[in-house]
Amino acid sequence: MDPKYCSGVVSSNTQVYENIYEMKVGENFKGEPGQFYMLRAWDREPFLSRPISISNIEDGTITFLYEVKGKGTELFSKLKSGDSIELLGPLGTGFPLDIEGNVGIIAGGIGIAPMVYLCHELSTKADFYGGFREKSFYMDKIEKNVENLYISTDSGLEGHSGFITEIFKPEKYSSVYTCGPLPMMRIVLDMCIKANVPVYISMERQMACGIGACLGCSILTTSGIKKVCKDGPVFKGEEIVFND
Repeated sequence: MDPKYCSGVVSSNTQVYENIYEMKVGENFKGEPGQFYMLRAWDREPFLSRPISISNIEDGTITFLYEVKGKGTELFSKLKSGDSIELLGPLGTGFPLDIEGNVGIIAGGIGIAPMVYLCHELSTKADFYGGFREKSFYMDKIEKNVENLYISTDSGLEGHSGFITEIFKPEKYSSVYTCGPLPMMRIVLDMCIKANVPVYISMERQMACGIGACLGCSILTTSGIKKVCKDGPVFKGEEIVFND
């Protein structure tokens, strides 16, 4: 599926949790779970577009779940229904979907964003593990497409009190998917290696172009330097070299 530049119209842009927004843009968008779009809603400043993963596509309407972290995402949060937005996509390599057996999905914070679409499109049911700081959010979108839902919070206000990796059991699964903070994904990778379970990791990096031309999102892998935007963002876990 070749990426393309296009203009879209925001149909809704709703705050779903503190600094977390759900933006829907219609229509006729395509993409696979784990892929992303480069978005911009401004003329000159900021200079760069922002990479946002596909959270869902339904009847051609694309959903982006994003966290307000800087100037670009703050501008996104101010968009209203009817506003225009520029998009380039779908981009990158997504998650494999033709998986058999039991699947475990483990995500932290805004790392849940691409997992909504993944849970919907997987050829088999999965268990979902979500780690959050204070309280969970957006789990109603996940729960309806998984067998079991496990929650942890750093605050202890909901679910397991502590890290989600403390209750994750990779040996229960034939494949694992993960997205979230690097320390969490490093632990998940180590656990899966010890359990001899294949794991697919969705990496996040700042991106300038989204098409592999600028090398700004390069990471070290066992096969040398690769670009998150084009070779990823989804990689086989054993490929990733986490720098200490």
